[in-house]
Amino acid sequence: MTLSGNQYEIAAGPYTAVVTEQGGSLRALSRDGRPLVLSHDADVQPPAASGQLLAPWPNRIDRGRYEFGGEAYQLPVNERALDNAIHGLVREGSWAVAEHEPHRVRLTYRLLGHSGYPFRLDLTVDYSLDAEDGLTVRLSARNAGSRPAPYGHGAHPYLTLGRPLDECTLTVPADRYLEVDDRAVPEPAARDVAGTAYDLREGRLLGDLRIDHPFTGLRRDADGRAWVRLEDGARSVALWADEAHPWLEIFTADTAPGAMRRAGVGAEPMTCPPNAFVTGTDLITLEPGAEFGGSWGIVGG
Repeated sequence: MTLSGNQYEIAAGPYTAVVTEQGGSLRALSRDGRPLVLSHDADVQPPAASGQLLAPWPNRIDRGRYEFGGEAYQLPVNERALDNAIHGLVREGSWAVAEHEPHRVRLTYRLLGHSGYPFRLDLTVDYSLDAEDGLTVRLSARNAGSRPAPYGHGAHPYLTLGRPLDECTLTVPADRYLEVDDRAVPEPAARDVAGTAYDLREGRLLGDLRIDHPFTGLRRDADGRAWVRLEDGARSVALWADEAHPWLEIFTADTAPGAMRRAGVGAEPMTCPPNAFVTGTDLITLEPGAEFGGSWGIVGG
């Protein structure tokens, strides 16, 4: 048995993917044998959160402290160098397989009361492949407890073209972004990307540009999807996010370990920005019995 548990393989047309029991994570995704996301061995912990699902919050909570419903809470700080609680509570847990067909897999996870998060959620993730449309992922949460719960989610794939990011063009359809401090905690108010290095709306050769910022004000197509594209002139890979995800974290993997460093770009769909448990920005309050879900996907070109 590998460290990440059972490995669920799915395929359709030119696409193949591997989803893991641990964290319900996307460990690999390829088209015609060419990786579209950075992968890792099944017997190692996912480096730099690679492919993980992030719930009940994405990204960081400043020092792990927040208030909700008139109560103060302290989450375990698991990003010790920066003194933050990062990426939720479900990415290390064992997700149960509910359905597994050749082209899709559905996993579930029951989040019981946790230190700093005394709420109960039932989560479901569905990964499906289509020969034309590539990968679609839907993550949903239902409040199975007796009181309202704060909630947000995200995902952490790294798009790759198999070459250094410096040689790739990145397009992010965002009008605004959040500046961050030296602990990667964002300021509350969004800034206009116009005139900054983070104006990626028309595509930009990355060169040595470093990014680890949340983006919003997303421009969408007729189907309500916002598209992030990584291109090198011959090939492309694109991630889309539906309207349940008004935020994208873009990370050029400058602090990722070893060969991952600047080999792919973290394109992370999020329902809320970092530190939303503190600021309340786009934070979802799930009432008992209520459910919330959203979808995103990846297509190779």
